[in-house]
Amino acid sequence: MKKPLTGALCALVLAGATALVNAAPASAATVNFAGTVALSNCSGSLVRMPNSVDSDPGLILTNGHCLESGMPAAGQVITNQSSSRSFTLLSSSGGNLGTVKANRVLYSTMTDTDVTLYRLSSSYATIRNTYGISPLTMATAHPVAGSAIKVVSGYWKKIYSCNVDGFAYRLKESSWTFKDSVRYTSGCNIIGGTSGSPVVDAGSGQVVAVNNTINEDGQRCTLDNPCEVDQNGTVTIHQGIGYAQETYTIPNCFAPGNVLDLTRSGCVLPRP
Repeated sequence: MKKPLTGALCALVLAGATALVNAAPASAATVNFAGTVALSNCSGSLVRMPNSVDSDPGLILTNGHCLESGMPAAGQVITNQSSSRSFTLLSSSGGNLGTVKANRVLYSTMTDTDVTLYRLSSSYATIRNTYGISPLTMATAHPVAGSAIKVVSGYWKKIYSCNVDGFAYRLKESSWTFKDSVRYTSGCNIIGGTSGSPVVDAGSGQVVAVNNTINEDGQRCTLDNPCEVDQNGTVTIHQGIGYAQETYTIPNCFAPGNVLDLTRSGCVLPRP
C-alpha cells in the first residue's frame, strides 16, 4: 500500500505539489477536486450515502492505513473511536477552502478492504453554506471492467485517469488480505500520499472505490508489493499496477442519519 507520507519527505513533496496538477480532460470535466480533502499524510473525500440528507453529519472516506493511530492489524476492526482529526477541504480547482474536523472514527479496518470512515462535527448543509461544496455520492453498484475512472488525490492535487482493468479475487500485501479489489490499467500510476483518494466513475461521477496500493518493485506479496491470488491459489504479480478497494457495499451499513449499523441487511463489512 502507499504508506502515509511523513517528515522531511512531506515538506519536500508539498513544495512541488502545484507542478503535479493534472487537469481532467474536457470529456470528464465534471470530475474535479470539489468534494475531496487533504489529510496530513493521505487523501480522502467528503461523501454521502444515497439516503443521506443535508442535516446529516458529513462523512470523510479514506484508507484504513491512513488512520491517525496507525495501521489496523490484520483481523482488527475499529468502530466508534473518538477523533479530532482535521481535513483540508478543496475547491473544484484544488484550492484550499478551509478545514473541517472529525469527532469520531465510525469505522476503520484493513481486513477484506482498506477503509476508514470519519464522522464530521459539521453537517452537509453547514459545509455547503460555508464553502459551497457538496459531497460525492457513494455508488451502490459493483464497478464495471473497462469503465473509465479518475483517482482524485487531494494531497497532491492531482487527478489520475485510467480504466478498470479487472478485479483481483484476493489481493495479499504483507499480513493483510483484501477481497475483490479493483485493478487499474497502467494510467493510474499512483504514488505515496494518494492513499485514500476516491476512485470516481468518469460517467456517473460517483465514488466506486478507494485507492490504496500499487506493486512497486515486482516483489511477491510484501509491503508495497501486493500480489493477486485467484480461487485456485495461483499467485500473479503485476509490477507497476495499482489497486483500489470497492466501496459499493458500504451504503448498506448505514442507517438514516449516517448512523453506522453493521447488522443491516446487505452489510458485509467485517465486524469487531
